[in-house]
Amino acid sequence: MLTRIKDLATKLAPRLIEIRRHIHSHPELSGEEYQTAAFVAGVLSANGVHVQEGIGKTGVVGEVQGTNSDSRLLAIRTDMDALPIQERTNLEYASRKAGIMHACGHDVHTTVGLGTAMILSQIADELPGNVRFLFQPAEETAVGASWMIQDRVMEEVTSVLSLHVFPSIEAGSVGIRYGALTAAADDLEIIIVGESGHGARPHEAIDAIWIAAQVITTLQQAISRTQNPLRPLVLSIGQINGGRAPNIIADQVKLRGTVRSLHPETRTNLPAWITQIVSNICDCYGARYQVNYRPGTPGVQNDLALSQLLQTAAEEAWGSDRVLVLPEPSLGAEDFSLYLEHAPGAMFRLGVGYKDRAVNHPLHHPQFDVDESAIVTGVVTLAYSAYKYWQ
Repeated sequence: MLTRIKDLATKLAPRLIEIRRHIHSHPELSGEEYQTAAFVAGVLSANGVHVQEGIGKTGVVGEVQGTNSDSRLLAIRTDMDALPIQERTNLEYASRKAGIMHACGHDVHTTVGLGTAMILSQIADELPGNVRFLFQPAEETAVGASWMIQDRVMEEVTSVLSLHVFPSIEAGSVGIRYGALTAAADDLEIIIVGESGHGARPHEAIDAIWIAAQVITTLQQAISRTQNPLRPLVLSIGQINGGRAPNIIADQVKLRGTVRSLHPETRTNLPAWITQIVSNICDCYGARYQVNYRPGTPGVQNDLALSQLLQTAAEEAWGSDRVLVLPEPSLGAEDFSLYLEHAPGAMFRLGVGYKDRAVNHPLHHPQFDVDESAIVTGVVTLAYSAYKYWQ
């Protein structure tokens, strides 16, 4: 069966590259994936896959029907949205939409999902159970998975698999991670309220900008002295808004940022920890404050058995020297984690880096590019893992 799957993937390779380049040149932002969804549905239908459109708002679900001798249902999830980034790759198939780019590899994810569905549809008589393909919108805004789940895509699903491109791994190789793969990502907003005054007489005012600076500095310093260094924590303030004129003491500043953590206990304690620091500083200088801590997506925790399935399938397909067991998780976030609240699952890293390039640009970079030979690697790994799921 592995030989058959690899042969099918090799024959499909030119078409898959064509598909990827089409998606890449026509990117759509989160929640706006109308053309991408229609294209995906068309490819699935043309290959005999049962399709449902308009799932999770702009998502697509395809189902390959096996022999139904086994009631277990495997889901394979890929995402479709792009980022608000101006592409600077100068590729002939670069984005045709100003300010929008597939800089996170979701064009590759969608293509791998389609290729896997195309292959499994041809070997459906060898599959004891069904495979449900989830083409998800809005991963970048971390709402797409919840949309899909609300539309009941996880009903009867017993396991779910996924992938994410990884430019630091060479194309032709895959990365397997046991346990924690990504971090929990929460949103933070801090509002500092002081009193306006003349810029020449700061002692008659309460300077919200200066107090906000103390808050930012103290939060960063406090991480290294009050948080367990063996439990990673990253707090980044990405936006600061405040002030009315250069010669007026600002009376209000709004800080917005992201908080990433790996351990549930750390995450639980973070709102109170942040609020205490903000409170102490503001009380000291007579300011008022508001802390809004909004839990976001939890971290991805890969299932042991499904991670082993992916590793075994990849090693049989490509050899153990091309399968890396990753020693560390990432502090990036993935709403794939929401599916894991309904069924065990695992996500693997698909190497897309060019072997002969001095620099492979990272995800979310305007010059991000992939070695397209990785598409076949991803398709074979997923398709063969799906086949082995019932073995």
